[in-house]
Amino acid sequence: MKQGATATKSVVITGASSGIGRATAIRLAGNGWRVFATVRENADGEALIAAARGALEAVVLDVRDRESIAAAAREVEARLAGRGLDGLFNNAGIGIVAPVECTPPEALRELYEINLFGQIGVTAAFLPLVRKANGRIVNMGSVGDHIAPPFAGAISSSKAAFASMSQALRLELRTQGICVCLIEPGSINTPAIEKPLGGVEKTIAALPADAAALYGEPMRRMAKTFTANERAGSPPEAVAKVVERALTDRNPATRYLVGKDAAKLVILARFLPEKFLDIAILKKFGLSPQFGKPANAASVSLPSPGRSPETFG
Repeated sequence: MKQGATATKSVVITGASSGIGRATAIRLAGNGWRVFATVRENADGEALIAAARGALEAVVLDVRDRESIAAAAREVEARLAGRGLDGLFNNAGIGIVAPVECTPPEALRELYEINLFGQIGVTAAFLPLVRKANGRIVNMGSVGDHIAPPFAGAISSSKAAFASMSQALRLELRTQGICVCLIEPGSINTPAIEKPLGGVEKTIAALPADAAALYGEPMRRMAKTFTANERAGSPPEAVAKVVERALTDRNPATRYLVGKDAAKLVILARFLPEKFLDIAILKKFGLSPQFGKPANAASVSLPSPGRSPETFG
């Protein structure tokens, strides 16, 4: 950011209707930032404005829709009236809880459209405004960049891909004076944590009988353990505080870990031999680490087209 500026700093936050995005929007608005909080529905924007006591501005944006992204960028540019954008926080995202072999391609494509392609599209659309202010880009990653839990392959792989894109972008923009930071939360207690637990039964019900027999009980255990871990995690306000640091630190880090278990998980991923890491992950999620062929596991058929696992975000 330009040093010595006295004008109000501005930031665009995607996925601001709930959870981390909402907490970040309210925090930054309360600390004097001009916040453009993006939501998919006008009603969500009105609720967010009310929660922030009118201290922020809502912008409708659907990261899956290129025209929606372009329209939002034009709207923010017009509101800034010639000024640049000091920060962009790419936060929008969804998740899928499902076995890899039973995740329909169309569901995986939608997840990647939101978690990866949409973030790239938003970045490209707002980058001219960020460049104008020598601003910063903060991307929402996850400790799932480093560890892929069972039944979370879709979201973990998308986050790993986004982390790689974030690194490349950071190097590409370095000589332009634009910092790019990645936030990597561990367990965070947000409203989204209830969705895997509530949605897992729908996902299991949509599986063919043989797949449900193989994966049903392990999925229930994983969802239950995951939800318990998240409930015991840090509040979204803890992430919001770190996002503000990433936007304002004089010498920002390339990655910021946040959450009670984030550092521990990343250290395990980096230094524990992979075979031992596999065992640790399975035990963490209440699953058996024993290697062997399950009974009646000759083959598993994929779900029929149009039957997608439950998503959360």
